Amino acid sequence: MTTSNSETAHHRVQSARRGLTVFFAFLVPLSCLGYWLTLHDVKWVLFLMWTPALASLLSRLLLREGFADISLRLGGKRTLKFIPIVLLLPIAVDLAAYGIAWMSGLAQFAAPATYLTASPIVLFIFLLLANATLGTIQGLIGSFGEEVGWRGYMLTRLIDARVPRPVLVSGLVWGVWHLPLMVAGVYYAGPFLLLSILLFMVTVTSFGYVMAYLRLTSGSIWPAVLLHASWNAITQNVFDLFTKGDSALLWTGESGIFVALALLAVAFIVSRKPWTIIRTLPGKGERSVQEPLSL
Repeated sequence: MTTSNSETAHHRVQSARRGLTVFFAFLVPLSCLGYWLTLHDVKWVLFLMWTPALASLLSRLLLREGFADISLRLGGKRTLKFIPIVLLLPIAVDLAAYGIAWMSGLAQFAAPATYLTASPIVLFIFLLLANATLGTIQGLIGSFGEEVGWRGYMLTRLIDARVPRPVLVSGLVWGVWHLPLMVAGVYYAGPFLLLSILLFMVTVTSFGYVMAYLRLTSGSIWPAVLLHASWNAITQNVFDLFTKGDSALLWTGESGIFVALALLAVAFIVSRKPWTIIRTLPGKGERSVQEPLSL
């Protein structure tokens, strides 16, 4: 490596570390405010979901980093090939995890009270299709706020700062960020809080590998935004809604045993694939630059 390349690499590392420091300096107080507001009125949850984006945008402005590496370009065919994953992965994981719980009797499949008159299966399919489409579109507002911060800023800087196992670390940070709501009993708190926290961390960290893979190998933030939105819509608005039982949250949901195991298996498969980083999608007359990534 030449001296010039060494200086460039050193500058990238220092710049990334500085960016992470400023990002977390903004993220912590903004998140605390978001938690306080949300615990007093759940309507503020959208502000909470946007605190990672706000922290990243403030960091960019303060450090004059620019906005190109958010990767807001759609990416054409490169991005479109990930759409089946975005739509089918939440359904496949939930069918496996919740299906085991329903068939084993550890949780019960039951239709929620609704103004629609139809059999539970028909109602389930109708709501599944509605949330895989309209529900996902509606969820983009919140998921975009998180992904601009997590995968649009933090993840790439963890890589550039040469933090060991950056994808794992990004998933752990993402999981810990949710924990105050779990401790408060607002979000996926099962019968055993410590177990729920452990399982939730496995779920979110595993899911973080999938989100990171989509963001880095596509060069666009949109696959991660869409998957985040579709997961929330399909899991929370369909599978959770149709699952009943005193121990339902022990086995299902984002802090449930079966969901954690299913996503852990998916993360293992994804981690075995070759990873490359496309930092930003090229514009007219530009070429994308791909870099291999070692997990």
